[in-house]
Amino acid sequence: MAGDPRVQDILDRALADIAGARSTSALEQVRVRVLGRSGELTALLRGLGKVPAADRPRFGQEVNRAKERLEAELEVRLVALKAEEHRQALQAQRPDLTLTGRAILPGAVHPLVRVLDEIIEIFAGLGFSVAEGPEVETDYYNFAALNFPDDHPARDMQDTFHLSADTLLRTHTSPVQIRTMKAERPPVRYIFPGKTYRRDADITHSPMFHQVEGLAVDTNISLGDLKGTLEHFAREMFGAGVSLRFRPSFFPFTEPSAEADVSCFACGGSGCRLCKQSGWLEILGSGMVHPNVLRNVGYDPEEVTGWAFGMGVERVAMLKYRIDDIRLFFENDLRFLGQFAS
Repeated sequence: MAGDPRVQDILDRALADIAGARSTSALEQVRVRVLGRSGELTALLRGLGKVPAADRPRFGQEVNRAKERLEAELEVRLVALKAEEHRQALQAQRPDLTLTGRAILPGAVHPLVRVLDEIIEIFAGLGFSVAEGPEVETDYYNFAALNFPDDHPARDMQDTFHLSADTLLRTHTSPVQIRTMKAERPPVRYIFPGKTYRRDADITHSPMFHQVEGLAVDTNISLGDLKGTLEHFAREMFGAGVSLRFRPSFFPFTEPSAEADVSCFACGGSGCRLCKQSGWLEILGSGMVHPNVLRNVGYDPEEVTGWAFGMGVERVAMLKYRIDDIRLFFENDLRFLGQFAS
């Protein structure tokens, strides 16, 4: 018995369209037209109830055989078309070897690294050595040895990342001062660069930031030595015309303590946006090492004295390069970093 002409007509047209498809999208259109939910063969199967009962088994088998053949042909053609489209895509992406090459842009030293190197170079020229220490510290080195009693409100000055009851991410590089003094006898003359951590984040504060602290301990060390050293640093960093002033302050590990300001190098001290019309820019904290700190490291405060200072590298860099948002240092925006390539 001859096959159903409707099935054969759908099969013949579909096979011809499959063979003639030139893209996977065109092939998909053929599949949907014939085998989709509203496809031609699908419609025949759904209309099987209208076929006389005696003819249904034969008709159903014929439609299913046509469906299986079309699915097989579609799969074979799909594999061939995907391979051809992949070949064409590779051909289109092939580089033109006759084009002029793209220049590799030079890298740039990060502004924080640049400023840190400058700070180290200035103090190295004064005879200071460099020491580093662990970023995960104990409460003893970070607080107790620096004259922070357990219940002292000064601990609230530094919002700390605690890792356990006795360990934390250091809030300053001062613990390295303690470690250095415990390991060496005076005279001691060091700077301590490194990363520090505090729970603070806005346009002028970062949870991770960089500090450089300085320490000098010897016989007959005075506040005048500290001021002279910091004046030299300020002029080397910000220009020969800047002045330095001390303002009374408080730090548990120094007594007396002072904030150090430099005259605004943008306006010469007359007042501008950078210095908030004050004529001065705060750059660091400093003071004479507290006698309790000297005792904690085994030094006799009756025999030796010392001074210390601490500055934020980001703070110095923001002033030096007129940057008003500390987050720019850490976002890795090449447009920002590229300005420091020269």
